[in-house]
Amino acid sequence: MTQTMKVIGIGDDGQTSLLPLYRTWIEESELLIGGERHLSFFPEHTGEKRVLKGGLSAMVEELRTETRKTVILASGDPLFYGIGSLLAKKLKNVEIFPNLSSIQLAFAKMGEAWQDAAFASVHGRSIKGLAQRIDGKEKVALLTDQENTPAAIAKYLLAFGMTEYDAFVGENLGSPEERTGWYALEEMADQRFSDLNVVILKKRRPSPVWPLGIADEEFSQRKPDKGLITKREVRILSIAQLQLHAKSIVWDIGTCTGSVAIEAARIARDGEVYGVEKNADDLENCRQNMAKFRTDLTVVHARAPQGLEHFPDPDAVFIGGSGGELRELLHICCTRLRAGGRIVVNAATIETLYEATQAFAAEGFETSVTLAQLSRSKPILSLTRFEALNPIYIITAWAKEATTEGGKSDE
Repeated sequence: MTQTMKVIGIGDDGQTSLLPLYRTWIEESELLIGGERHLSFFPEHTGEKRVLKGGLSAMVEELRTETRKTVILASGDPLFYGIGSLLAKKLKNVEIFPNLSSIQLAFAKMGEAWQDAAFASVHGRSIKGLAQRIDGKEKVALLTDQENTPAAIAKYLLAFGMTEYDAFVGENLGSPEERTGWYALEEMADQRFSDLNVVILKKRRPSPVWPLGIADEEFSQRKPDKGLITKREVRILSIAQLQLHAKSIVWDIGTCTGSVAIEAARIARDGEVYGVEKNADDLENCRQNMAKFRTDLTVVHARAPQGLEHFPDPDAVFIGGSGGELRELLHICCTRLRAGGRIVVNAATIETLYEATQAFAAEGFETSVTLAQLSRSKPILSLTRFEALNPIYIITAWAKEATTEGGKSDE
């Protein structure tokens, strides 16, 4: 018969951070599992010690049949970006006993409430996309690692002009080597810190605000060939048809200045946005716009459909330009689109409209088409006239089997 396993959170001050009952459980355990640092706090333990490293799945499988008294040590709160959630999900015989998390200790040292903070982790995961996830938030707590150090985080944020934030760094919290302090990002970028640290960002100055429908002139564009950008009104209509959510995986094919990809990333903050563009000058403008609008996209210099093989399957695809490879491109997009996903094509000519609708029909996709014939007001002396934009066909496609009445576009 399997024993109930105990997952116990422990602080950087080792045994002194534990309740007497927890210490008793550890002393009586026949199998003690934890990181090397955690196990070093118990040199007198007489049972088996097992170092917890990579390959957690294999460890979980072994624990399914474990019959000995077992304690698993974890840093702070095991359910806060820790192993507790995995163990509780995979093993039914688990009890979790949290300690103070490093985030709690950091906010205590700051003397600030933390229920209104946003939380993110770059511990053991890529920093990619962090810019749009935290932009505009008042307080952000970050778990770090040896690659995504406070200095690396500062340099990353500075690349996106996020100088409104100051940072509080807590090192070795709860241990005799504890050190805390406030830093400007420029200062933090040149500092070295202990490997055990957390970073709290606090907004001290106003952030720029970019609501949906960023003005065309705010984007860097190729000169003298302006006009390649997806115009604001068409951009808003197209993004609405994509039906994005917070975790959407988005492809922007023919991203050009990146206007659609950037607006999409600000909606799909916890998702991923990928762009492909064949023109190097346009791609450079796209990167400048990414920095300005604080969106950390993945963009590649290629002529679609080349480059798409490196992207994960999308929930939404926007095609603003195909470079003459539309039929092959749509086949790839339709094949790889996730269930319930949408593809939106902007076509400036009736030939492209016909080719796209025929291609979607051949792939078993349903389509709806909106013809956007828009004009903008323009002053002329003391009067106002309207100047027409180029008409655009907005073609929206979805797989027939994924269609419900609520899923069809509103025309």
